[in-house]
Amino acid sequence: MNVTSRILATTLLLASIPANADNVGCVTTSWKLIGANHKVCVEAFHDPRVTGVTCHVSQARTGGVSGALGLAQDPSQFSLACRQTGPIALPAKMPREETVFTEDTSILFKETRIIRMWDEANRTLVYVAISRKLIEGAPANSISTVPVMPWGGKP
Repeated sequence: MNVTSRILATTLLLASIPANADNVGCVTTSWKLIGANHKVCVEAFHDPRVTGVTCHVSQARTGGVSGALGLAQDPSQFSLACRQTGPIALPAKMPREETVFTEDTSILFKETRIIRMWDEANRTLVYVAISRKLIEGAPANSISTVPVMPWGGKP
């Protein structure tokens, strides 16, 4: 494999990796005498393949001793808001559906996943947050849409 092929393969691999989130902050929802408090935490991430879109996801975090030790299973409670925060640049080959964010919500087999869908007929990006579990998923979900529109006088 030549150098150009390696660079292309690495670029494609990195483009397919779901985004990492930045911690915005947490608020306590229930005080615990022993261990961490129950919280709702907000994280921000940029769509890894569509520039100009930022999403914020809030998720419930279980406290107590098991939460403090990282052994608790967080509930499937979350909210999602995605907005255009700059000029949107769509990739040349936009998949109809792609995972853009994942985060473990238990030590074993449970995660929050955010999938981007492309509604070509309405030129709208649709982001859906779901809870996934290895054995049985949860019906909990949240949705946010971002219409692809000009930004600051730019098409």
